[in-house]
Amino acid sequence: MRREPVWRQIYLALSDDIACGRYRSGDRLPSEAALAARFGVNRHTLRRALAQLRAEGAVHVRRGAGATVSAPPVRYTLGLRTRFRDNIARSGRLGHRKMLRMETLRADAEQAELLALAPGAAVHVAESIGFADNVPISHAVSVFPAARFPELARHLAEHPSVSYAFGKAGLADYARAWTRLRAGLANALQARHLRIEPGTPVLLTRSLNVDPAGQPVEYGRSCFAADRVEMAVDAGTPTPAGIG
Repeated sequence: MRREPVWRQIYLALSDDIACGRYRSGDRLPSEAALAARFGVNRHTLRRALAQLRAEGAVHVRRGAGATVSAPPVRYTLGLRTRFRDNIARSGRLGHRKMLRMETLRADAEQAELLALAPGAAVHVAESIGFADNVPISHAVSVFPAARFPELARHLAEHPSVSYAFGKAGLADYARAWTRLRAGLANALQARHLRIEPGTPVLLTRSLNVDPAGQPVEYGRSCFAADRVEMAVDAGTPTPAGIG
């Protein structure tokens, strides 16, 4: 019978450790030195086994932090009513946002056009990280018309939820007009916030939310760690009038 290569034996042993719960989602694996000692191999052989686990999405590796067991990817649905916390909750996880900055600026040409504002109009810019449990899955920058939501910064400080902030401003409902999705590689800033290596594959989105009358209320750009989400497009919901 053909004998498995040593690196693959290590890969299978660690896979079993993860499958049986010895190492759970979010746990760090022992250091390379400790694992090499456990299996009686050099680090080169061990790293080949870890590389296979990483390629399959079982672990993610960050320089200086070692290998961490990955959680199952969050199923993230892009539809008429895309809500961050609802998407995370449907995967049985707890979603929350951490606000990084909130400032009022002058809209650039793209922001003004998409939000149907005059050139240079005031906009609120909010930068945040989205978490599933305690694992960062997205880094986002959202832009809002300041004249319509003058107290947005205060409302987001009370509770870092766009739906909450809109509700406090009298907007009970809003919908996704469109989402653009493409693949990319994480830059240094995105990698730092998502706790991944620069150059790691990511999913990049641009999106526009509108009120029931079709008036733009939020333009956003997001970066998702590609191995932590499974994007699903809800094509079964009819598009209401005023939403293109």
